[in-house]
Amino acid sequence: MAAPMLRRVSRGRWLGTPGQSGVLPLGLRKAHSGAQGLLAVQKARGLFKEFFPERGTKTELPELFDRGLAGNVPQTIYCGFDPTADSLHVGHLLALLGLFHFQRAGHNVIALVGGATARLGDPSGRTKEREALDAERVQSNALALRQGLQTLAANHQQLFTNGRSWGSFTVLDNSAWYQKQHLVDFLATVGGHFRMGTLLSRLSVQSRLKSPEGMSLAEFLYQVLQAYDFYYLFQHYGCRVQLGGADQLGNIMSGYEFIHKVTGEDVFGISVPLITSTTGAKLGKSAGNAVWLNREKTSPFELYQFFVRLQDNLVERYLKLFTFLPLPEIDHIMQLHVKEPEKRGPQKRLAAEVTKLVHGQEGLDSAKRCTQALYHSSIDALEVMSDQELKELFKEASFSELVLDPGTSVLDTCRKANAIPDGPRGQPFTKKTSHDFNYGIMKFREPQQLLYMMEERNSLCCLKED
Repeated sequence: MAAPMLRRVSRGRWLGTPGQSGVLPLGLRKAHSGAQGLLAVQKARGLFKEFFPERGTKTELPELFDRGLAGNVPQTIYCGFDPTADSLHVGHLLALLGLFHFQRAGHNVIALVGGATARLGDPSGRTKEREALDAERVQSNALALRQGLQTLAANHQQLFTNGRSWGSFTVLDNSAWYQKQHLVDFLATVGGHFRMGTLLSRLSVQSRLKSPEGMSLAEFLYQVLQAYDFYYLFQHYGCRVQLGGADQLGNIMSGYEFIHKVTGEDVFGISVPLITSTTGAKLGKSAGNAVWLNREKTSPFELYQFFVRLQDNLVERYLKLFTFLPLPEIDHIMQLHVKEPEKRGPQKRLAAEVTKLVHGQEGLDSAKRCTQALYHSSIDALEVMSDQELKELFKEASFSELVLDPGTSVLDTCRKANAIPDGPRGQPFTKKTSHDFNYGIMKFREPQQLLYMMEERNSLCCLKED
């Protein structure tokens, strides 16, 4: 099979390059530097953390997104997501929000699933090597991630429209181009453009080389493949900007250097903050503290409560990072919070916005029903909840599926469900006491009372102490 072809592309080819020379007059650069464009707005919100390179390029990064400059057209931006698990988690949301903000501004965005790179494992921000995943597991995870990304994009398109013309959202998988290449061909063609000294100087590499476990060759080559991903998208989709977490800056730099060396063109990187726990640990699968975006792993109710419980000193920052709310509206929400902090208004608004983006309007409604049932003792909410919602809400409780035979009493049901302890400890429950037996919307304090099936009710029956 032929080796991958690397070619230099003429500067005039690229969309958004102002003028044939690709260099703006100095006066226009100065005028642009004071403009409150897309990048400046997201920088002010805290979503965009670092830009690379900031200076010294023929066309600077803010100029690409200045639609007021002659010849500028929509740009293409990408971010990668390795399928090391079968679901995205909250730690991925900021990169996705970054893509969505570009899309809302009329630019085209690509979510790249790393169906190939996940086999190597990204060493960035890690103290030891990732657990190896076989090809079948990665393929299954990649499919789940593609579906998850498409769901989020659909929710965004359906529920957060702003009346403007948006760019496209495309999901790709890098296994599509790596599976067509032979190792020796790839190394011979691509490998010669990378210098060992530069690769070894990356912080992610340095920290791993100094660790007791060291670093494998597979991990070391990860940044080469990520750089090639950027090059491939540059060549085939006109992608000039890569978005990634703050720990990805070294990999992004490798992509910039590779592309510039091969084509003579400039590309750019933007980093977003990493979301950490209260202890400072990065949220994610490896840290064991992931809040998943797949309903089968983290329910809408649990996702909603994760943000409702957020401490006050973080909520304003998170509103700016995780929502599309305008800054004046966030300021107003925070002013109301100062007057009535006990209502947790900012936390509830944040939770609602994120849950709606991840799970849609139905997921948000489900989260609110579960909240009303569990924390506000709402029988009305409890009686209309689906079986799925009940299992999500009471996932830590034991469940028993029983057939309600004619003549079954409250006490019979509790015994069959093992809700009453055997022996002397269960005696207090066998006679009329202060213990409540809740069945749908009905309460019983007489253990011998017969139960009957209620129409248009769910089948939940629970025992609690009053």
